[in-house]
Amino acid sequence: MKLRTFLPSALAGTGLALMSMAAFAADAAPAPVPNKGDTTWMLISTVLVLLMTIPGLALFYGGLVRSKNMLSVLSQVFAIVALVALIWVIYGYSLAFTGNTIGDFVGGFDKLFLKGITPDSVVATFSNGVVIPELVYVAFQMTFACITPALIVGAFAERIRFSAVLVFVTLWVTFIYFPIAHMVWYWAGPDAIAEAAKALVDAGADATAKAAAQTKLDAVMADAGLAYQWGALDFAGGTVVHINAGIAGLVGAIMLGKRVGYGRELMAPHSLTMTMIGASLLWVGWFGFNAGSNLEANGGAVLAMMNTFVATAAATLSWLFTEWVAKGKPTLLGMVSGAVAGLVAVTPASGYAGPMGAIVLGLLVSPICYFFVSTVKNALKYDDSLDVFGVHCVGGIVGALATGILVNPALGGVGIADYAMKPGELSVADYDMATVMIGQAKAVLLTLVWSGVGSAILYKVTDLIVGLRVSPEAEREGLDITEHDERAYNY
Repeated sequence: MKLRTFLPSALAGTGLALMSMAAFAADAAPAPVPNKGDTTWMLISTVLVLLMTIPGLALFYGGLVRSKNMLSVLSQVFAIVALVALIWVIYGYSLAFTGNTIGDFVGGFDKLFLKGITPDSVVATFSNGVVIPELVYVAFQMTFACITPALIVGAFAERIRFSAVLVFVTLWVTFIYFPIAHMVWYWAGPDAIAEAAKALVDAGADATAKAAAQTKLDAVMADAGLAYQWGALDFAGGTVVHINAGIAGLVGAIMLGKRVGYGRELMAPHSLTMTMIGASLLWVGWFGFNAGSNLEANGGAVLAMMNTFVATAAATLSWLFTEWVAKGKPTLLGMVSGAVAGLVAVTPASGYAGPMGAIVLGLLVSPICYFFVSTVKNALKYDDSLDVFGVHCVGGIVGALATGILVNPALGGVGIADYAMKPGELSVADYDMATVMIGQAKAVLLTLVWSGVGSAILYKVTDLIVGLRVSPEAEREGLDITEHDERAYNY
């Protein structure tokens, strides 16, 4: 019989199976009921991811800009969270996590305004017969949608209009983030696959029944986003969040142009104290980001938590010593940059790699990102204000590709689940490096092209609507006063 391997692992991934549980319950079996422990963990994880953005990311970015622009960055991040949260519940969740409507690129409007979702609604996780309340998943994914465009603003900080940020973010989450989230994370779910695979097994030698069951199984497998069908592994957002935001940031930095005085005037961070506080909050919140993406309070969440610890620690030290050798002194800015690079890289791998693999990943990513934020950036002379491309996009690419290697059980990884091999049981498929790496590479390229080209178009549209950049005079005075008529500090 023809049984197809279904990716990714049952133990991991933010891509939730937004399947109807009615089909699973059709055989008179009692409908699954959410476990209070899983629900509690998802509530906590959701709050932790919000903590990453406000105040974590806001303070991290705010400390890195000049004091005259501190409040502008805080305002941009805070406003983005509020804006995207509302967009998400109005139509974003529906576009990201309902069935394919335009090819395999995006969902539809079945859950517009959260239609049909009640406190009793449930959605599947990554274990057969295990569910969580749908509203907690809506809230959890909302925080991902909020932080991703907030990451972008670091690339063009200190020179963009506040109105442009709001217009661009509205367009960007609609045409870039929601489709990418759908393509990478949407799938039919473990129970839908198990049911279809069981029907194929039960068909036996009956050719007619077997053909019908195979057709159903093929349809279930095809009920997934494009990159998911390719077998792309992204536990918590290496492609969806970091590569997506990173390449959009680079495009924005280039299209807006350099800051006034860039390369001639000192543009040092005004408060590395604030940046360190923000980085620390990011690390703490990232446990919700990564371990929460397991969707269940079990060993998979613990593995993601441990990997988030050790990869970040390794990347911190790796950047520290790389910079120490290159510049003669270790810096706090280098350490926190390394920490963020490690967090970015381990995000797609956190539920797939073993702890030792995560450490190796952390050690490798920092020198690569350091090379991009120093040598490459200086050579190409683009003004990515806070190194969004060099850390998030490059680190995300390193992590996404490494995930395809580190998932290998021979290297301590958890392997790739096959829900159809033994319907209703967790089975691990044979690892084939070429197949997995092709899937990873295709997902990376898809994200780079979709977000890179799409963002360029959206920046141009935004420029035509409200204008992207403040005047040189306003930029020299500082965006705190010219855009908000406030100061971050009044002495």
